[in-house]
Amino acid sequence: MPTLDKITVSNFRNIEFQELEFSPNVNCISGNNGEGKTNLLDAIYYLSMTKSAFAASDRFNFRHGTDSFSICGTYRMPNGLSAKFAVHSSAQGEKKLKKDEKAYERISEHIGTLPIVMVSPSDISLVSESGEERRKFVNSVLSQMDREYLNAAQQYNRLLAQRNRMLKGRNPDRELVGVFNERMSGYAEVIYKARKAFIGDLTPIVAEYYRLLSGGSEQVDIGYRSDLEKGSLVEILESCIDKDIVLGYTSAGTQRDDFIFTMDGHPIRRCGSQGQQKSFIVSLKFAQYELMKSSYGFAPVLLLDDVFDKLDMNRIANLLSMVASNDFGQIFITDSNKVRLSGILDGLTTDRAYFETSHGCFTKL
Repeated sequence: MPTLDKITVSNFRNIEFQELEFSPNVNCISGNNGEGKTNLLDAIYYLSMTKSAFAASDRFNFRHGTDSFSICGTYRMPNGLSAKFAVHSSAQGEKKLKKDEKAYERISEHIGTLPIVMVSPSDISLVSESGEERRKFVNSVLSQMDREYLNAAQQYNRLLAQRNRMLKGRNPDRELVGVFNERMSGYAEVIYKARKAFIGDLTPIVAEYYRLLSGGSEQVDIGYRSDLEKGSLVEILESCIDKDIVLGYTSAGTQRDDFIFTMDGHPIRRCGSQGQQKSFIVSLKFAQYELMKSSYGFAPVLLLDDVFDKLDMNRIANLLSMVASNDFGQIFITDSNKVRLSGILDGLTTDRAYFETSHGCFTKL
């Protein structure tokens, strides 16, 4: 499995310059809120996914007063050899990604090379926000595991944007719109089948993790809702062409898919407490981790950002027993309470590294 041996971060968020070496097992990062714990985890995430887990645009990642950032990581790869990955992004919109000093022809070629799973407080948006957040989650997982899915999603979104531009124009050429319908339909079928299979595999694992975490007091489920349940996309788009011309955008397709999270048959966002919602999110991400580990044949890097927040002591104890009893790979975990963090992890493993952060500077303890 790829493990991050060393990272160099320059002008990323509040981190001016840091060079850190990590344990191949558990890395614990403590510090007050707003000091940079999450920013370090986001830099690690960026090396895997070529984008921030939080910021929609790179301009929000530049340290105040700067117009570029760089992140470089040295990894021990599954073949036992060392590989160096570096990304540089500038305010001019230029992003360069290299492996061992050789630039990728397309950045998308890198996705899946360094598999990663992140659990953070912002994940609550998967429960509380619109279907767009849940689609992003599913896309991020499948794009790492399935190259065909990644290509289909990219091509579908490109064609969708072009179709929408046509629909916004005066008197759209219906024959040309029909050509786009045909081309989009094939990619949509790949996306639909992959998402349906993924949710089928994911749901029982989520339910089992939730049972372990909560003590088995509630039943959780995930449903998948898609326009393609009604038939092929080309037929659906042809049936609503008049509506789309009036609206000026495409009203059906996989861009409208949603994933329904329920607890005891009711939407979790309506009936679940904060602790129950957090438990579901942790279970969802651990299930993602298990599926990715099975797909790759090795464990992804696991980032646990402030994972103890809003969990009672029973659920924290259950969470830690889950971590201790599973074959997890390299873990990065943050907490504002250093005493709690060390007290918890000292009982799990002796192979760990502690870091403390203040104002974007990290000290190895």
